[in-house]
Amino acid sequence: MAGLSRIAPYLMPGVGDLPVNTVPWRVDPRRAVLLLHDMQKFFLRPFEAEASPAADLVENTTALRTRCAGLGIPVAYSRQPGDMTAEQRGLLRDFWGSGMTADPSHRDIIAPLAPGSGDWVFTKWRYSAFHRTALLERIRESGRDQLIITGVYAHVGILATAVDAFTHDIQPFLVADAIADFSAAEHRMALDYAARRCAVTVTTGQLLTDLPDRAEALS
Repeated sequence: MAGLSRIAPYLMPGVGDLPVNTVPWRVDPRRAVLLLHDMQKFFLRPFEAEASPAADLVENTTALRTRCAGLGIPVAYSRQPGDMTAEQRGLLRDFWGSGMTADPSHRDIIAPLAPGSGDWVFTKWRYSAFHRTALLERIRESGRDQLIITGVYAHVGILATAVDAFTHDIQPFLVADAIADFSAAEHRMALDYAARRCAVTVTTGQLLTDLPDRAEALS
């Protein structure tokens, strides 16, 4: 039974480090939803806050959240509830132990990325942000079919969420330098699998270039 250990700093991937994408999808602000996956204090605590990848993760995710919110792109959050009972936690306990508590020092989204009043916030119970949440319904109701994914951890919940999005015919986009993982190798593995099997991998810079600067450009 393992928990979360300290994560050594590593460099975020750049454009030249991205795998070759299988499909040519491009983000469309009229079709997209931005997901901040599990950006809770408990999950960010193992990183060195002032070093890469954590510092880049927060900076890039903040930039994407600001741009998307300004364009009217829905911003969604997943977060675990903390203090799960043994029944609620199920097999997660076998791999990760008892997990976070419900104390704000564990459960809260980190301050720079705190949800706004109009954002979608979902309590999640397993790796995927779709499992036992209303994320799919909200995406469908909004008439959108793309999901920009940021957050932690790349080869665990983020990859599971990307596969679930793909399964529901929602195009996933993994933002390579706005996600982080236990190691550079596991980060790379998640990107490689996603690019070959279910998603498009992009950088923050590429997305900010593709997205318009202001909502007026969409009219």
